[in-house]
Amino acid sequence: MLRHLLLITLAFAPLTLMAQTSALPAAPAAAPKPPVVGAISVAAVPVTPVMQVKKTLAQSNVVLLDVRTPEEFATGHLPGAGNLDFRAPDVAEQLQKLDPNKTYVVYCASGNRSNKTALLMQEKGFKHVVNAGAYKDLKDDIK
Repeated sequence: MLRHLLLITLAFAPLTLMAQTSALPAAPAAAPKPPVVGAISVAAVPVTPVMQVKKTLAQSNVVLLDVRTPEEFATGHLPGAGNLDFRAPDVAEQLQKLDPNKTYVVYCASGNRSNKTALLMQEKGFKHVVNAGAYKDLKDDIK
């Protein structure tokens, strides 16, 4: 009987110690995720407020680019805008033809393609790229 009592005590001793421990061991920190090469982050180039876009467009050496499809561009665009279709298979080649020293203001239908275009331009060495966002938000204020 004494043997059984001793075995039970020895079996429950580690459990008793664990229950009395106030701090549980910390869970290991999650390892940081490696950067995804070539991925475009959402909202990496925030949309610039309309008033600031207007000020930028009033400066010299600024190019206004509508990055919607030619069909969308034909339905209406901002005065003086050029069309560079972000969805075109040769968009990277078209960007290479642009002067990276100029300031570019880009817009599209919702702000998604202009964001992606701005990121792509920055990756290609363009230093001054403004994401103007959505055409519908600009058309009444920029004339």
